Amino acid sequence: MSTTAERSGEITEHESQQVERANASGRTPVVFIHGLWLLPSSWDRWAELFENAGFTAVKPGWPDDPETVSEAKAHPEVFAGKKVGQVADHVDAVIHRLNKKPVVMGHSFGGLLTQIVAGRGHSAASVAIDPAPFRGVLPLPISSLKSASPVLQNPANWNRAIPLTYEQFRYAFANAVSEAEARELYDTFAVPAPGAPLFQAAAANVNPWTEVKVNTVNPERGPLLIISGEKDHTVPWAIANASYKRQKRNPGVTEITEMPNRGHALVIDNGWKEVAETALAFIKRFV
Repeated sequence: MSTTAERSGEITEHESQQVERANASGRTPVVFIHGLWLLPSSWDRWAELFENAGFTAVKPGWPDDPETVSEAKAHPEVFAGKKVGQVADHVDAVIHRLNKKPVVMGHSFGGLLTQIVAGRGHSAASVAIDPAPFRGVLPLPISSLKSASPVLQNPANWNRAIPLTYEQFRYAFANAVSEAEARELYDTFAVPAPGAPLFQAAAANVNPWTEVKVNTVNPERGPLLIISGEKDHTVPWAIANASYKRQKRNPGVTEITEMPNRGHALVIDNGWKEVAETALAFIKRFV
């Protein structure tokens, strides 16, 4: 398990090895950022697809992420207290060690982090998949509140690591797949998650000092694609489209697309490849 302290831009040994490998390859790196209740390993199949397409994959964790799902379930306390700004700075620390400006893509809170990093001018092109909302994104659909309720229902969860029950995962992630696949996804991928980022996102529009903010007008942002799952309960179209409308102010290319009949698990479910190929096609236009 990673126990590297998050101070002065430190990254883990595993992340350093990925950076060294990417730099040695001479290829354009693709940095994959996971969201809540998942680990970097959720991107393994994506990484292979992008490597076969001529890129090199880098999968940073959030600070102190365990290496495996079994470790994560055995030590849930390591997730507690992680905040959006801290994770964004950690991803930046990884990116700053790359010799080439990377492509950045993320899912859910990873999609929010992708937009934060791109807004800082650190991405050659970006893909935000069902991205969590940032300050200025106003829609708050009931399904999003229900998906977040396992955390938000108790203020003490700010400093805790919160696992999802199967029923909560089924609603928030796996509502658009079969019962059998939903259980397989839960057993294979689901881990505890810090409560703090959900509280930060929920308060972003009333907190002028929030870390959950994106520089949407920076001309160095680069091209951005937002991908939305049609049946996503956690980040439905209303949120994704509101993010797109904020990002559209940027001078760079900004696009949005909706994946039919897909829920929030669209990066890990049986149709992951269609989503990955949609992202790859966009990236290839610019990188």
